[in-house]
Amino acid sequence: MKRICVFTGSREGKNSSYRRVAERLGKILAEQNIGVVYGGGHVGLMGVLADAALTGGGEVIGVIPRGMVDLELAHEGVTELRVVETMHDRKAAMERLSDGFIVLPGGVGTLEEMIEVISWVYLGIIRKPIGLINQDGYYDPLLALFKHSAEEGFMPENYEHLFIVGESPEEVLSRMENFSPPPGPMAGQSIRTL
Repeated sequence: MKRICVFTGSREGKNSSYRRVAERLGKILAEQNIGVVYGGGHVGLMGVLADAALTGGGEVIGVIPRGMVDLELAHEGVTELRVVETMHDRKAAMERLSDGFIVLPGGVGTLEEMIEVISWVYLGIIRKPIGLINQDGYYDPLLALFKHSAEEGFMPENYEHLFIVGESPEEVLSRMENFSPPPGPMAGQSIRTL
């Protein structure tokens, strides 16, 4: 993989292990010469991830809506900062630039981005791997909801084939190398034409 898009929070959270895993992921991606595509901020876990990758000599591309630049949230030290107009433009650009996705702990924005790309994989619009780093069980409640949704008939029974769950960056990256999601009902469609 040439580049991985990382979704994570603009806050660091209360558990210091979230910061450590963001630093570790940024460092590992730089060491493996895998570029980082992320939300473009200098704050929270986003900033921690970007700084770690940059310190390791890695490529870091930030994609940020103009309104957030105006709030002085943009990371000015990244390899490239792409300013877009809307959050929709941001997600489309991040998808185009990336060969896969990794999700770290985060809030509503992180969840929204993750759910959207999982739905794109489910529909067959994209066939890129998605890895969730379940640091200290952060995503256990969400995974329980997915299971409940499948049991109630709102998700396919094989929903677990849509993404990878691991407890470390190393585990997730290793499993992403050979991951192939099932083709969805809209396979071959482009997100740019929907």
